[in-house]
Amino acid sequence: MILSIVALTLCALALLAEFSRTLMLVQQNSYRIDRFRRSLSAMGDSTSFSKLFGIVIALAATVRGVPEIMALAGIGLFCLIMLIIRINARRKYKHPLVWTPRVRRIYGVMVALVAIVAVGWAFLPQGRWSLAREYAILSMFVWVKADWLAIAALWLLKPVEKRINQRYIDDAARILASMPDLKVIGITGSYGKTSTKHYLHRILSEQFAVCMTPGSFNTTLGVVRTVREHLKPFDQVFICEMGAKQSGDIKEICDLVHPSVGIITAVGPQHLESFKTIENVQATKFELVDSLPANGLAVLNNDFEFVANRKVQNVAALRYGVSADGVDYTAHSISYSASGTDFTVSGPQGELKLHTRLVGECNVSNLIAAVIVALHLGMDTRKIAYAVEQIQQVEHRLAIKRTAGGITILDDAFNSNPAGSAMALNVLASLPGRKFVITPGMIELGDRQEELNKEFGAKVAKAADVAIIVGRYNRDAIVAGIESAQQPKAELHPVDTFAEAQALMLSMAKAGDAVLYENDLPDTFK
Repeated sequence: MILSIVALTLCALALLAEFSRTLMLVQQNSYRIDRFRRSLSAMGDSTSFSKLFGIVIALAATVRGVPEIMALAGIGLFCLIMLIIRINARRKYKHPLVWTPRVRRIYGVMVALVAIVAVGWAFLPQGRWSLAREYAILSMFVWVKADWLAIAALWLLKPVEKRINQRYIDDAARILASMPDLKVIGITGSYGKTSTKHYLHRILSEQFAVCMTPGSFNTTLGVVRTVREHLKPFDQVFICEMGAKQSGDIKEICDLVHPSVGIITAVGPQHLESFKTIENVQATKFELVDSLPANGLAVLNNDFEFVANRKVQNVAALRYGVSADGVDYTAHSISYSASGTDFTVSGPQGELKLHTRLVGECNVSNLIAAVIVALHLGMDTRKIAYAVEQIQQVEHRLAIKRTAGGITILDDAFNSNPAGSAMALNVLASLPGRKFVITPGMIELGDRQEELNKEFGAKVAKAADVAIIVGRYNRDAIVAGIESAQQPKAELHPVDTFAEAQALMLSMAKAGDAVLYENDLPDTFK
């Protein structure tokens, strides 16, 4: 009796811990069933050692010759071990589960579904085992397939969530309708949109009351939350970052906020895993431009082929670039120093010399877009120049720091992409001292994942003295790229975790050296 109680208690606790872990994955995949499934597949979650061993334990407990005490003890011990592992793992998660009302609803439905099955099971005719043994075996199979339960809960809650979300959307629309003079500026792009948003906010704040979507609040519900919680009646400008995981996402945001100015910072191979083709990415990003009114303005980065080759006929367009020809605005005379970057923006109004604490052509490009919009809104060039000089580096986006030990850190750990990583390596190469790169490579590149990471490895070989490759997801491609480079320069060190990478770097680097962190380190589950 006591063994049955202990075993079933451990089963219940292990289930609840596994539900929390599963919901963390659901939350990080925006509560979307398709993305959640892809994430599980990429992680190999269903075929992990713990899940396979759990199935073995459950099947072993169903064998007729296995005594009850052994079956319950084996399942209880397994659940205890997994409970300890899951609890300890929580301390290592970069993005732990946030217990929002929506998470609580999903969690409640998952528990309710298990409870319904458990109660119904008690009324079934007793089989060859005791009810305690049957419950323990059932708990093991539920533990192994907790993702199925989460998907069922998401599906059942769809009408509820839709109704709740629509109430919030309607409230945000009401607030926006009450501010007819509000100037809404939409920003999207495969990369660069968050940095551009911050730069534009800093510049426009010299003259206007400005609100922007905070952090990465770039979904419809993120924008809704910003409008309801952050937008003030006296605000004159609303800068709205717009992200997309599928076709129609940006149009949905535009239909809510009705932008009159739209910036497209890039169209590149980021998120090809979701969009499949670069043409689909282009069409989705240009939903912003297609939604602009006839008297609006599109600001487009022609440094990217699939921005430059897209005609715009529904609205006036100003095109810019650092390397592109035939644009309305361009940057030249770019020079780096210990204090940042000096450059000149040339456009229809003439030349504007600027200094910024930021480094890298990607940041110069993002600043051009912000300057164009500021000029469009009638800002004085002196205010623009002052604001550009005061802009602080956005965290994890090619931010430069210096440690107490004299090591220069280039922090480009947010959402690496082919263009941004190349620029980051160029900046690293221009710095004095021995150069380190710590990276897991780039993700969400679809069929081009291996190809682009191999190209990235070849660039690492030429820019760095030491390459520390974290994790196994892109390791083979990056290593192949480094080894394929003519006269490879980078000393190669594959490691499994960021902690190992950090310890290795600290044992090798000294004052005067430079370290580039490229892409999110470490990935939450790899």
